[in-house]
This record gives sequence, C-alpha cells and structure tokens, in this order.
Amino acid sequence: MDPAAVVGIALAFGAVFGSMIMEGGSPMALFLPAPLVLVFLGTIGAGMAGGMLKDSISVVGTLKKAFLSKAQDSRATIETIVGLADRARREGLLSLEDAAKGIDDDFLRDGLQTAIDGADPEELRDILEGQIAAKRAADKQGAKFFSDMGGYAPTIGIIGTVIGLVQVLQSLEDPKVLGPLVASAFVATLWGVLSANFIWLPMSTKITRNSDLRIAQMNLLLEGVTEIFEGTNPRALRVRLQSMLPPSEVRHTAA
Repeated sequence: MDPAAVVGIALAFGAVFGSMIMEGGSPMALFLPAPLVLVFLGTIGAGMAGGMLKDSISVVGTLKKAFLSKAQDSRATIETIVGLADRARREGLLSLEDAAKGIDDDFLRDGLQTAIDGADPEELRDILEGQIAAKRAADKQGAKFFSDMGGYAPTIGIIGTVIGLVQVLQSLEDPKVLGPLVASAFVATLWGVLSANFIWLPMSTKITRNSDLRIAQMNLLLEGVTEIFEGTNPRALRVRLQSMLPPSEVRHTAA
C-alpha cells in the first residue's frame, strides 16, 4: 500500500484543525450533522446522477485500488520477463505453461497463456492492446467521477449556506438561535470547499496517476510477451525493455 493518499489527506485536514486550535477555536465546531449530510450525500448523489449506475458501483473498486495499490517495480518486472524469455529459448514456449500459473500479475499470466495457446503475434498484440485500452477507459471513468464531485461540492456547500441563511431570516425574533444557525450555514460552504480540495480532486488525481503507472507497466509486459513469443534473445530483450523505462530508473538499474 502506498501511504501517500492517507498521509496527504490527514496532513491537509490536520493543517485546518491545527490552525483552528491556534486561533483559539475548536475543530468540533465543524462537525455539524446537517452540513455534513448535505455536502457529502448531495455531492455523491450529484456524481451518481452524472453517469450510469454501473459507473458508481465500479468506483468503489477503483477507490479501493487507489488506496491499496502498490508501487510498480519495473526492474523486477523486467527481470521476470527476461527469466521467462531465457527459459523459453532453452526449453521451448510450452515450458512456460507451468511458470505462467505461478505468476501473480493477471495481465502477464493471460498474455503468456494466450501465446502458449497458439495465437499468432499480431493477434496476441491486438488482444493485449485491447486489455490495456479497457483498463485505461475504466480508470478514466473512475477519475472523472471524483473530478466531477470536486466540481459539485463547493456549489452544494453554497446551497447549504443559502438554506442556513433562510433559517436565520426566519428566526430573527429569537436572538438565541441566530449564532448556531449562522455557524451551520457557513460550515456547509467550508465543507464543500474542503471536501472538493482535500478528498475528491486529490482522489481523481491519485487514480489518474495510478492508472498511468499501471498502463506503463502493462505496455512493458506487452512488449515482453510478444518478444518472448518471437524468440528474442534475452539480453537484447533486457535492453529493449530498459529503453522503455524513465531515465531515473535506468540509471538506478545500471548502478
């Protein structure tokens, strides 16, 4: 699990609550049920309304992956592919059938199995590229869902403020309730802005970043599987795959 998302969100909220304490206020003043219900449920509802029900359901899995995804180790991936290429050169492509069953990466395992089952090189590449395109489209939809909510939340917070101010105007004859009503009204706007900039938009960016890293690794695996299928020399394959890495990773590998 990459802790960046959890640490970042905690740090952002910690800065807000810490500043309130330094100013002599109490963070608990922000936890008013009515604004929280309006902003969060209203934002989620607006996000759902902008897409299909299946999109909203799939977002749960996308969000889970955003928090639980591991850092992609491209160097280890290359070593795995080169090892498979070496074995295929020595023992034949069919010898990889048992090795494929023990591979954790679904994309690599399915690619090897497709090659072993006799797909021609062009067909194999088309199949793998199709899986990459499907992955990219699913992640794009997940990122858009959170990006949309980041756009809705501040406006919904303003709606909460307007509702609160309406209640204030209806209670002008009772000064005792004016303070809590005004506070509740402006807390809604605050939560709209906070949730957009501390939760929804960062999650959209996180999903996009994770997707970019995974797509890059899948492209690496695609090239590896097709080169194994074509019988490329393992040393040449290593050089080919390393050329697809960012310069910083290549330098680290060389060191």
